[in-house]
Amino acid sequence: MIEGRWTTEWYQPDAQGRFVRPPTQFRGRVAAGEVTAGRYHLYVCLACPWAHRTLLARELLGLHDLLGVSLVHPDMLENGWELRDDAGASTDPVLGKRYLWEVYREARADYTGRVTVPVLWDREAGTIVSNESREILRMLSTTFARAAGAQLELAPEALLPEIDAMIDANYEPINNGVYRSGFATSQQAYEEAVGQLFERLGELEALLAGQRYLVGEQLTEADLCLWTTLVRFDAVYHGHFKCNRRRIQDYPALWGYLRDLYQRPAFRETTDLPAIKRHYYYSHESLNPSRVVPVGPELDLDGPHGREAM
Repeated sequence: MIEGRWTTEWYQPDAQGRFVRPPTQFRGRVAAGEVTAGRYHLYVCLACPWAHRTLLARELLGLHDLLGVSLVHPDMLENGWELRDDAGASTDPVLGKRYLWEVYREARADYTGRVTVPVLWDREAGTIVSNESREILRMLSTTFARAAGAQLELAPEALLPEIDAMIDANYEPINNGVYRSGFATSQQAYEEAVGQLFERLGELEALLAGQRYLVGEQLTEADLCLWTTLVRFDAVYHGHFKCNRRRIQDYPALWGYLRDLYQRPAFRETTDLPAIKRHYYYSHESLNPSRVVPVGPELDLDGPHGREAM
């Protein structure tokens, strides 16, 4: 959007052809005591790994009564993310808007910037609290979880430095790295991104060969942030984004880790691989002009993972 007006302008690479992700702009916080049933609403897309983090936390922590959710359509076309009752998506029960950019304009009439998911909306204040996935995830893991009396701790205080360090270490080479590979506009930028991506995957393969989770002996935010990228890798990033040096299936520890988490209800129930493939292959016309969506690959996510004893 530019000064409150929708535009189809795409990301602009830097002078070397590197993909540059603009920073998110809504960076508010929900304080303790502000969480009440029905006050906050989450706009997400099943296809988006950043939104998937927050949807996973909502499921794992049992926040359904405190936090409503709307699913935008997987097709991101000339009007961006769309809210309509089709293909598993839903309409907007909060503002009655058709497009997510209209929600952004409701929050800030002269907004200039990307229109992305997830979005945490405050019904009482009538505005967007945050559109930064990592900060929304932390609010759900702490403030919302305490209000709900959740037993699971995704961000235990004693592990916060390690959790944050792990998320930081994985963000640029992996979470953003697949996009840096796919949207690179020069060979140099592409090879740089792919090299860093697979170097970090190799480091995590070695780490997870000796432990079940990324940090400590329990599931944490760090696992959610990595897993939502891994589960899309073989289905989309390997081919669509040219991240084809290896598949996740080719890493024994990472593949076992991926299966281990997928086979838990919250992970399985929030993962929609057809919607994921549909979004990437159909929406990114510059990468896939035919908009043909592949029927494969066949992924045996329910196979044995062998990580129970870790």
